Amino acid sequence: MMFSMKKANLAVALALAGLLAGCTLAPTYHRPAAPVSASYPTGPSYEHAPQEQGKPVQGPAADVGWRDFFQDPLLRRLIALSLDNNRDMRVAVLNVQALQAQYRIQRASLMPAAAIAGTETAQRVPASLSSSGRQYTGQNWQVGPAISWQLDLFGQVRSLTKAALETYLAQDDTRIAAQLSLISQTATAYFTLRADQELLDLTTQTFKARQASYDMIKQSYDQGVDSALDLSQAETLLRTAQSNQSQYLRQVAQDRNALVLLLGEPMPADIATQLGQARRLPDDALPLELPAGLPSDLLERRPDIRAAEHQLLAANANIGAARAAFFPTISLTGFAGTASSSLTGLFMPGSEAWNLVPKISLPIFQGGSLLANLDLSHVRKNIQIATYEKAIQTGFREVADALAGRGTLDDEVGAQRKLVDASQLAYTLSQQRFDSGVDSYLTVLDSQRSLYAAQQSLIATRLARLNNQISLYKALGGGWTEKSVVEKPRADASRPQS
Repeated sequence: MMFSMKKANLAVALALAGLLAGCTLAPTYHRPAAPVSASYPTGPSYEHAPQEQGKPVQGPAADVGWRDFFQDPLLRRLIALSLDNNRDMRVAVLNVQALQAQYRIQRASLMPAAAIAGTETAQRVPASLSSSGRQYTGQNWQVGPAISWQLDLFGQVRSLTKAALETYLAQDDTRIAAQLSLISQTATAYFTLRADQELLDLTTQTFKARQASYDMIKQSYDQGVDSALDLSQAETLLRTAQSNQSQYLRQVAQDRNALVLLLGEPMPADIATQLGQARRLPDDALPLELPAGLPSDLLERRPDIRAAEHQLLAANANIGAARAAFFPTISLTGFAGTASSSLTGLFMPGSEAWNLVPKISLPIFQGGSLLANLDLSHVRKNIQIATYEKAIQTGFREVADALAGRGTLDDEVGAQRKLVDASQLAYTLSQQRFDSGVDSYLTVLDSQRSLYAAQQSLIATRLARLNNQISLYKALGGGWTEKSVVEKPRADASRPQS
């Protein structure tokens, strides 16, 4: 009965100690003010009329699922494969799992550690040290639960646990940022491949046309009709197209290799066949009109900014741990079980035993290391503040750049189309004038060169417009979910529960 009361008293003492261990010395966290304007830039570069094929999006652009943003079925398959197999993505996921495990390890320090312990103590005491004046040799046996616990009276363990949690959450947001980047890279690589394939077909057609022109001028030159200058200029255009053809052949092969790397596995045969048949850049592959919102939305929507803030919170918690190191450390070690001088007597009546060993350690002189560690934690927090502010500024710049692109690239594509039409007309008229004997063939060659350059520029501008739409989607935090979010999520709704 007495033994039971003593165990109950021990449990009460541990419970009271646990109630005391609830404070922390970490500074109160205040989110730094965003070092950017309250709205995005305005002006002629940012004026944008909605596309005819687009439709407005309800809610933040970040909540538009990537399957709803990317309309091309082949691109959707490529993105799904890359998310499943890309090695960088796997490393990002594993890094999250590793930091989650580290957080769980640190969190376990808040709880008492219990184990079933069995000990044997053998000793020999010489007669000169024995209280009886005789040499003593004997053994002691103990079996029972043993408990050890560091009382977190000043919040050091709690601060370290908070820092570990914020580091884990930062890595999880870093994983989401890696997913957004992977989706963006896959879409960009896909459109680049299709643009290069269209350029290759254009160059092949141009090469054939220039080969025919060269053969005609060569025949006229052999007959003494055309000059050596005419033949030389025709050959210059021919070799330029031939060089471009080799260049685009190489680029198409390298584009496919880049896609394979992003996919993380050999390209399936049916996808390879479809890619080979996709010879034109699809202008209507991204039909959605994305609302930019306000710069303040980036604080919650951009995973890289959220990750930077979690790192700042971790640094703030580490200040609390550094402050707590100046105060005493108190730990309890307890044992309750049976003890006997013989193994057979361990479980005999009257063998009950217990002990409680409180230990306190108060730092007196550490050579200035504790103060230096506190200064270091403050410096690291200031570094994280600057990193967080830089992340906000980078996000603001990326969105502003994409908005400037959206406001100008549509007009640029329209102007390039008109340039192609004008160049095509000039080429047709020059050919007619040559056939009528009005102009020399040099005028035809010059018009042909201008038309080819205009067609190349148009394809490049169309690709830039698609890539800019992808950049805006990513810059606004889009791509973290497969399907669009109907209702506004909580601030951490994009993060899987641990």
